[in-house]
Amino acid sequence: MATTHFGFQSVDEQDKARRVRGVFDSVAARYDLMNDLMSGGLHRAWKAYAVMVANLQPGQSVLDIAGGTGDLALAFARRVGPHGQVVHTDINEAMLRTGRDRLLDAGVILPTTVCDAEALPFPDERFDVVSVAFGLRNMTHKDQALREMARVLKPGGRLLVLEFSQVARPLRKAYDLYSFQVLPRLGRLVAGDADSYRYLAESIRMHPNQEELKALMKANGFGHVDYHSMTAGVVALHVGIKCG
Repeated sequence: MATTHFGFQSVDEQDKARRVRGVFDSVAARYDLMNDLMSGGLHRAWKAYAVMVANLQPGQSVLDIAGGTGDLALAFARRVGPHGQVVHTDINEAMLRTGRDRLLDAGVILPTTVCDAEALPFPDERFDVVSVAFGLRNMTHKDQALREMARVLKPGGRLLVLEFSQVARPLRKAYDLYSFQVLPRLGRLVAGDADSYRYLAESIRMHPNQEELKALMKANGFGHVDYHSMTAGVVALHVGIKCG
């Protein structure tokens, strides 16, 4: 039986997606509020920076993977304009439904679909830009997901991966205290779910650090990869250019 990690637990590979789905089913209704509280609102600045780096042009096509509650998809849609297209996807139906409702409230209608990043239902060389924000660490086979993202990008297209990363060494003790003591309690008080936010803290520690993720992207279809650490390494934005 092949195993993988779910936070600090070792689980059957076939079971990880179900467990991750359960986490996000549980927190979907309070996801945006919790993001604001646990990051002090910084997640908005991190995402705004990703949108700026994407440098989208009117008429371009974008695939937003793990798009969740739709904040990036909405920002991208405003950049590509009426002649462009943003496809909003997530593996979790509850998160996608929340995002679709938010987009509709903003007067934006986008193609929205439940799909697995490890088997994307799109043709080769379909998109100018692919983005995945705070979703890659939850994927069972990150290498396979990255190859799929490269497959659906046009030659020279760009992948943006915004993800929690390795914090600067002087801050690690304080960051661990916040992650493992404060965050689960906040999750219990606000979302009624301490375990999902304990998983969040654990999954961050199991995710590749900045250099490791850069190497993984280069090994799976991206010829040039840069990254930008933000907030002392709490998050990093990796940008990969598709080979060819």
